[in-house]
Amino acid sequence: MLYPFKFKPQLFHKLWGGHTIEKWYDHVPADFENVGEAWVISDIEKYPTEVVNGSHAGDSLQDLLEVYMDELVGGKVYDVFGNQFPLLMKFIDAADDLSIQVHPDDEFALEHEKCPGKTEMWYVLPSKGDSAIYLGWNQHMNVSLIHAAINDGSLANYLREYHVHEGDVAFIPAGTVHAMRRDTIVAEIQENSDITYRLYDYNRVGNDGKKRPLKLDKALQVMDFSPENEASVVRTSPRIDGVVNLKQCPYFTTNLLCPKHPIQRDYAPLDSFVAFMCVEGSCDIQALDCETPENSTVAMRTGEAVLIPACLNDIVITPHGECKLLEIYVEL
Repeated sequence: MLYPFKFKPQLFHKLWGGHTIEKWYDHVPADFENVGEAWVISDIEKYPTEVVNGSHAGDSLQDLLEVYMDELVGGKVYDVFGNQFPLLMKFIDAADDLSIQVHPDDEFALEHEKCPGKTEMWYVLPSKGDSAIYLGWNQHMNVSLIHAAINDGSLANYLREYHVHEGDVAFIPAGTVHAMRRDTIVAEIQENSDITYRLYDYNRVGNDGKKRPLKLDKALQVMDFSPENEASVVRTSPRIDGVVNLKQCPYFTTNLLCPKHPIQRDYAPLDSFVAFMCVEGSCDIQALDCETPENSTVAMRTGEAVLIPACLNDIVITPHGECKLLEIYVEL
């Protein structure tokens, strides 16, 4: 039986990680110094998320896909992606600068990595510091200039820097050089890929005492050398009891919901699953057309995610005070 699924996040310690999102979870390993990332809906082979509610508790997202197929993700989505969930959703807490990096597109990644490429978006969450990101070049670049800037430590000088605030949305197409700066926390929606090519990592040393490896050769093969591409940073404002579209692209559509009162969503026009990421507060998600009433309602709070199967269309969201949700689906 299909019903709204809540998953146990996969948590990751990171060299650059902070101490904000770790407070959202009660299963942080004792030996973690921080939590840099929380993958809340994942079908990555080594790090699948598992259901924590209802009769499918303990099943992975892959388990659900193999049994329910298009009922879970939608007919068009299943026709394109088969038994592979198309997206990865996570929270990132950067207390220090992330490496300057780039992701491949689908064509390169499928040929060289045997997986999809990585176009992504960031929704900026509140932070205690002065949050900022690097996104794209500020001038036309070439291989020689990039090598020289890496060698003398000046690569960041050639990147566009944006100071960002809660609600800002960064869209990062594959091939765009980018990095998250210290004191920045985001919700990330991306293609189902874990491929990152580092260009520069500030000569940091990992837990093994060695400099973290770069992948400059591949990075230079996939990056956009022009300052003019689809990458963007957009300021958004919430709409109480309304829907704000944050980004629509071939890989995902993401909306912001800010319910102050119960709101009803009709997903019958979609041929897709719908995922919710809670970025503030808490709420109940109820599927009115769920065949098993005992599993029809699930509670979620900040840092959690819920997946609505494509066969469920009539959803009521009941907030508990202030609440903000990202609503994510695929339009093909």
